[in-house]
Amino acid sequence: MMVCTALVFFMHSGFAFLEIGLTRQKNTINILFKNIFIITVGLLMYYIGGFNLMYPGEFNGFLGFAGFGLETDAAGVSAAYADGGYTYWTDFLFQGMFAATAATIVSGAVAERIKLGPCMIFTVIYVGLVYPIVGSWQWGGGFLSTLGGEDAGFYDFAGSTLVHSVGGWGALVAIWLLGARIGKFGEKGKPNAIPGHNIPMATAGVLILWLGWFGFNGGSVLSADPALTSLVLTTTCLAAAAGGIGAFAVSTLAYKNYDLTMFLNGILGGLVGITAGADLMTPNEAVMIGLISGAIIVGGVALIDRLRLDDPVGAVTVHLICGIWGTLAVGLFGSKAGADQLLYQLAGVGAAGVFCMLSALTIIFTLKKTIGIRVDRQEELEGLDLHEHGMDSYADFRMNQH
Repeated sequence: MMVCTALVFFMHSGFAFLEIGLTRQKNTINILFKNIFIITVGLLMYYIGGFNLMYPGEFNGFLGFAGFGLETDAAGVSAAYADGGYTYWTDFLFQGMFAATAATIVSGAVAERIKLGPCMIFTVIYVGLVYPIVGSWQWGGGFLSTLGGEDAGFYDFAGSTLVHSVGGWGALVAIWLLGARIGKFGEKGKPNAIPGHNIPMATAGVLILWLGWFGFNGGSVLSADPALTSLVLTTTCLAAAAGGIGAFAVSTLAYKNYDLTMFLNGILGGLVGITAGADLMTPNEAVMIGLISGAIIVGGVALIDRLRLDDPVGAVTVHLICGIWGTLAVGLFGSKAGADQLLYQLAGVGAAGVFCMLSALTIIFTLKKTIGIRVDRQEELEGLDLHEHGMDSYADFRMNQH
């Protein structure tokens, strides 16, 4: 469990590399700053109250709170805790790594035009309150886990909905309220490509994220059970590979070129898609889920552009749309497949979507009307690194800022 915790922590390097690679050099420091802020404040917010919001013990199924901070008694390190599989401290640290991921997803979507202050305020509230409340509905023993009776209910093994779509819903609301980057849409709303400045770094980021998923999904077994852990890692990797191939094939057919960024996001789409049911699927089912995830990536990116929404890294498509698909796939494939299970999955997607969208809308709209959420035109054109941080990411080399 501690090794898996380290792997999930390492995923934040992957997110950082991916985001800076797919955006322009003039905003690199700004994106790195946000990523470092998210992991540091995310852990602290989860320590202050998030962990006890997410795992409140006996509660009404919708909202509970076990108190501030962490316990310090000896029970948490005894064999009675988690059937001796891990300690209370490991439990907190592993779950805390997941908490910051939801806000990191939003960070990538709003890159290159959001003010740093409002972004940090949003992160504190979203990680500290919104994510753990949604998580408590399932992983904390809340109402989603018992839909249809004690042995039924919504199922999300490692967080296609509870982590990825929580971040994805927030990202969708944020990019809608924030607006597109200058130059993203031309006449009649036609989207223009704004190339990232370092595709090799984005590629490294995806490979790091894939590695991190060994901890993200593998650790969600919550034990060192060799049979289940090895199955989970196999289905996870097969879905990732199939997601990449699916996106590569569909994008090549659609656009007649070999688009590496589609390939990369296809891998991530496959990973997100398998996360809800990685422990339930056969290898064949994992490949099918991954292939469909890859196709969804291509269609989702086109849909976001058609809606005139600007998502520089494809976060909404990868984490929200593929997160929804992966959650619904539990009712279509694997050992829990069935009409009733599909309805439970739909209920979970709907509950998380409504709560996260309303929460994100409340937070971001309030910030927009009070302190503002978008940098001014000159700052955006010249780069957030210069105006918000007073430094360059590569001190000896300055590109054309426009």
